[in-house]
Amino acid sequence: MTDADIRDLWAYLKSLPPTERVNREHELQFPFGWRFLVTFWKWLFFAPAPFTPAPQATDAVNRGAYLVRVLGHCGECHTPRNYLGGPKTDRLLAGAKMPDGRTANLTPTRLLKWSDTDLKKFLMEGLTPGGDVAADAMSEVIQNTTSRLTPKDLEALIAYLRTLPARPEEK
Repeated sequence: MTDADIRDLWAYLKSLPPTERVNREHELQFPFGWRFLVTFWKWLFFAPAPFTPAPQATDAVNRGAYLVRVLGHCGECHTPRNYLGGPKTDRLLAGAKMPDGRTANLTPTRLLKWSDTDLKKFLMEGLTPGGDVAADAMSEVIQNTTSRLTPKDLEALIAYLRTLPARPEEK
């Protein structure tokens, strides 16, 4: 995230009233509750770096890339993982198996069938062109995030998704 976005987010969070809810202990099973193991995972899969706009891309596509890859971190659910839980970077946003089903392939493989209007309607209201509704986690994303994007940011997000290389569905 940019420093300005981090400052804005922190200012927003400080403006919210504190919650009455008491923190709960983590409910992770062995060995996932051992936080020190995250260090090794980060050595393998985490490479901190600032977002770098693609020089050949338009401002809208770069804004969309920032929204999808940084602020929205859409790849956390929509990118398949290897056996150690690291993202398969060569399959970025190509859909993934999750405990409660599959996430959608966001590359043109799947989205080519949807118009920009269809995508906007889905990201704003959670309705697919076929009349289905977004499932659990994605409905929360729509309710709390994408439905609150400005029209310009929504167009940028869609412009970025349209530039992704088509990747086949993972078996």
